[in-house]
Amino acid sequence: MMKQIVLITGVAYLLGSCKTDAQSLQQPYEQEKFIRQYFELFNQHNWEKLSAMYADTAEFKDPSLGQGIVLQNREEFIKKYAALSQAFPDVKDSVVNIYPSGSNHVVVEFISTGTAPDHSRFELPICTVFTIEKGMITKDFTYYDNFDQ
Repeated sequence: MMKQIVLITGVAYLLGSCKTDAQSLQQPYEQEKFIRQYFELFNQHNWEKLSAMYADTAEFKDPSLGQGIVLQNREEFIKKYAALSQAFPDVKDSVVNIYPSGSNHVVVEFISTGTAPDHSRFELPICTVFTIEKGMITKDFTYYDNFDQ
């Protein structure tokens, strides 16, 4: 009887371990898929759906918002990106690389481009660190060179 309990416990442990390994292998894939959807929505200028990928209030670190961490709700997010697309109607982000990191972080390198109504263009390399918790973006820490050339 004792051998059977040990055997059953051992098999249960192995099956549980396999499930955990499969989940951990799939998680980076799911994170990458989630972030690719994010950039598709960005390039469609679908600010409403894009904002729904964020928690009700998320933490942002972005030179355009000033220094430090700024809390923004979805409405503020939509307003910011609607203004961006008004200033640059063809604004687009091209993903260079996606680096899933740990259980809830994804680092993304991308190039943002756009043309203003006066036909001046910009091209800006950007790096963003997303924190994803319970299927929602809770932190969006964005880094780029914001010094005038």
